[in-house]
Amino acid sequence: MQAFILAGGKGTRLSPITKDIIPKPMAVIDGKPIIERTILNLREYGITDIYISVGHLHEKIEEHLGDGSKFGVSITYIVEKEPLGSGGALFFVKDKIVEDFVICTADAIFDIDIDRMHSYHKQNEALITLFTHPNTHPYDSDLILTDINHRVMEINSKNSTRDFFYKNNVNAGFIIASPQTLEYFTEAKPTSLEQEYVNSFIKTNRVFAYKSPEYIKDVGTPERFASGERDLKEGIVAMKNLKRKQKAIFLDRDGTINKFRGFITKAEQIELIDGVIEAIKKINQNGYLAIIITNQAVIARGECTFEGMDEIFAKIETQLGEQGAFIDGIYFCPHHPDAGFEGEVRELKIKCDCRKPDIGMIKRAEKDFNLDLSKCYMIGDTYFDVQTAINAGIYSVQVESDAPEKDKHGATPTHYAKNLLEAVDIIIKN
Repeated sequence: MQAFILAGGKGTRLSPITKDIIPKPMAVIDGKPIIERTILNLREYGITDIYISVGHLHEKIEEHLGDGSKFGVSITYIVEKEPLGSGGALFFVKDKIVEDFVICTADAIFDIDIDRMHSYHKQNEALITLFTHPNTHPYDSDLILTDINHRVMEINSKNSTRDFFYKNNVNAGFIIASPQTLEYFTEAKPTSLEQEYVNSFIKTNRVFAYKSPEYIKDVGTPERFASGERDLKEGIVAMKNLKRKQKAIFLDRDGTINKFRGFITKAEQIELIDGVIEAIKKINQNGYLAIIITNQAVIARGECTFEGMDEIFAKIETQLGEQGAFIDGIYFCPHHPDAGFEGEVRELKIKCDCRKPDIGMIKRAEKDFNLDLSKCYMIGDTYFDVQTAINAGIYSVQVESDAPEKDKHGATPTHYAKNLLEAVDIIIKN
């Protein structure tokens, strides 16, 4: 692959650090300029042919990086004499980029398994793949709205009025694109990377979202700069790369996250249990992935569609996101083994390996997130959750519930807790 780095911005918000004597990408964070970290991260994945668009105080960047040889790469600069927006300078590389390429900014720190993302891009025969992630403030972030196959349907601006429930799927400003997309650029003019360039390809159904919990953060303000530097020093940035084994807390949904109401078929029936938001925040803040796994036979029963289920989860993610908490992954089993009922979806009336207490959902998550199951927990309110944990060889915490299956067959959890918050506290203490 090749790479195109956007480094032409003035960086006014970071002036308390740059003092307006160096450009934003040259701000030193944990011992290295931001843009040097970007170059080294790209090189780690064999990306050595790099183009950089520069503008404000560009001489400082060129002086430090040179032709890139001292960092093991080859660098070509595109100097913007007039600002060309976030995407306009791509016009100047349309005949130089000949293979899939990364587009990223020089005011973010990241540690991403780019090979994994590129494999996803190739597997989907995508023209453009956007790196997306959940964050603590989706309500004021640009959201990527997708279908159930992760095709991008809309880039929803943070300035939009949102009168709907949404997934916490935030645009992170890191892109893999195919070279033919550069045909979009016919002249050098100010262009928005996402709202014009990327948006023009959405109608092809070949723009995909690659959602990952890996670390990427814009450090373009003093506060975010300080936060990013702390994360670098504490090893958090490197730890979240999916090349490294991750740990997770698996969460049941009904009776654990939201109040038990029997078969839930509509988003309006969802009501979060007290303390759940604080509990999931603690999961987010303590190095665990928060992953929901839940049986949802209402789909096989014909009482809820896949789209309806999507809206139910979107409500949960919206409510969590409004308070700074997020879920990293959601898996649900739509099947049910017993057939012969009115309104059922026959093709979903099967015996599967994903319906708890089988462990198909855990195995999928293990692969998707490179999990170390020996460091994972399951929290749920019923026998099915406890037995799932036993079958997967992981620890479990059972919380109190009104569900009729809470004591069925008497599987014994590793711990008992009153609710999700208490369960998370037990896990963190252990």
